[in-house]
Amino acid sequence: MPSIESGGARIDYTVHEDGSRSSSTVVLLAGFTAPATSWRYQIPSLIRAGHRVVAVDLPGHGTAPAMPHGTTMQTRADHVHALLTKLDLQDAALIGGSMGGNTIWSYVGAYGTGRLRAAVVVDQTPRMLNTPDWEYGFYGYGRDQVDTFFADGIPSTGHGTPIWKRGMRLVRFLVAMGRVDRKLSQPELALLNDHAKRDWRPAIRSSDLPVLFVAGSESEFWPSAHAEKAAALAPKGASTVIPRAGHATNMERPEPFNTAVADFLSSAR
Repeated sequence: MPSIESGGARIDYTVHEDGSRSSSTVVLLAGFTAPATSWRYQIPSLIRAGHRVVAVDLPGHGTAPAMPHGTTMQTRADHVHALLTKLDLQDAALIGGSMGGNTIWSYVGAYGTGRLRAAVVVDQTPRMLNTPDWEYGFYGYGRDQVDTFFADGIPSTGHGTPIWKRGMRLVRFLVAMGRVDRKLSQPELALLNDHAKRDWRPAIRSSDLPVLFVAGSESEFWPSAHAEKAAALAPKGASTVIPRAGHATNMERPEPFNTAVADFLSSAR
């Protein structure tokens, strides 16, 4: 598996293509601690659409080494920049799930959109903290819990479809993830806390990047209306809600998700 170094940390990645000339490159950024294999249901679809696909394991994900102490959302932006630079990618589309989605905004805020042509953010609100001007954050997370809400991990919200009712949605999720949740390390908890406090709405407002915000209609973490509200902030924003999908939208409901992404990428300019 190829890898690069960034800030003393190793980033693993795999490249997928059918050998013919690809129309563009799509870079896949998985959700918090999730492996690159979480995109297993998207990679064949993207290749059939003529894209070269780069699936990434940042530190703390998949085959990459454990997340170093001091990792922040800015660190993740630096990692993405290092990867795009090393591979000399131009006109690339970034697709990020969950924290991977806001990693896109961290990258754009720090490095701009010169190497990009489009982005897709999968079930990730741009502001996790609920405030009077933003009611689409993580369920139950308000100003009184800023420093404590995620201290021990990701709390259960009581929202979304219960696990025992998900059927094939759960099967697809487990196959793609390859493991169940584990106890988070201190660097991972620190990153989660940093992520939770960030507000990426200014980055969205100031970006000229065509972006599709995707929401799962039954997300466990936040109201699906976050996608429409985030898209309204973007000069070139669009949104869609995938029915009968939870937070792991691309894994639980790959067919409608893939269709939405294919349609968006084919029209994004």
